[in-house]
Amino acid sequence: MPFANFKVPAGTLTPEQKQQIITAATELYVDIYGERARATTLVLVEEVHDGGWGIGGDVLTLAKLLQTPGS
Repeated sequence: MPFANFKVPAGTLTPEQKQQIITAATELYVDIYGERARATTLVLVEEVHDGGWGIGGDVLTLAKLLQTPGS
């Protein structure tokens, strides 16, 4: 069963954008494995609470993610 897991900052996507991710990921697997993959493709969009993740040992927050480089 094809599986895709997207982790995104909580509250940053609309239901429509989540649907776009699910549809696009499913179509990608169908493009690769053929139509038989559609019925078994699982796409999970998980919202991570603010401060619940990090990169390089630094905790990321939505405010940090929205900062423009150099600010």
